[in-house]
Amino acid sequence: MRGSPVKTCIRMGDMPIPGTPSRAELVDHLVKTRIAGEVATPRENNLSHYRQLANGNRHYWLGLELGDRWTDEQDVLAVMAERVGVNDDPEYRYGQDTIDPELTVGALERMAARLRKAADGSQRVLFATGHPGGLLDVHHATAAALRSAGCEIVVIPDGLQTDEGYVMQFADVAVLEHGATLWHTHSGDPMKAILTALEREGRPLPDLVVADHGWAGYAGRHGVDSVGYADSNDPALFVGEAEGTVQVTVPLDDHVVSPRYYDPMTAYLLNEAGLR
Repeated sequence: MRGSPVKTCIRMGDMPIPGTPSRAELVDHLVKTRIAGEVATPRENNLSHYRQLANGNRHYWLGLELGDRWTDEQDVLAVMAERVGVNDDPEYRYGQDTIDPELTVGALERMAARLRKAADGSQRVLFATGHPGGLLDVHHATAAALRSAGCEIVVIPDGLQTDEGYVMQFADVAVLEHGATLWHTHSGDPMKAILTALEREGRPLPDLVVADHGWAGYAGRHGVDSVGYADSNDPALFVGEAEGTVQVTVPLDDHVVSPRYYDPMTAYLLNEAGLR
């Protein structure tokens, strides 16, 4: 589905902020580009993943430790309907599913408040992504804005690896590299490797992790403030937010046709945080 960055501006005080959409404009953009609204992930895929989480498949726990608290698929569906906007009817098994763009923007605003706290306190922030094809630029732009505001962007230790590949840092964002390629991963093991290495070296842990997938989940499980992004078929981070392990989870399609479609969303986030 075609879409384009929003070319507009709003005013913060007397200063125009070019390229920052209004709330209504961002909602419209999210729907047009299918970052939210009628997203590409079908209902049957969503329900399959909710069932896998409830059945204890740790691949779908995204680095969290959920114990036996979420063994009912209908409880997972209820969380996803509330926090993401998927259809809440358990009898609706196949077809189109949705992400409510208002919930996306509301979560961006909550994330912005946590970013503002990091900036005000000159905190140490670690960025990471398991979905570099879609979200790398979002994280990189956020890291650059926080660095300009006085935050320390955590540099990860060298030589880290997991069973899937090497844990490295690219454009201020921790990623998994495998076969000279940035790798899509749901695993929490890369974040575990980073935090364990920091502790082993006697370095302080981040005050905040901004991430997605297992990177965000494991950070929250480890006791670090964690905010992140997740798709409608990745329920674990929303369950983690419901339990208080993850502070904020933004619902969105995490791999739309062009990474540029996320630019207005990033601009809105940074503007709400006072970082633009």
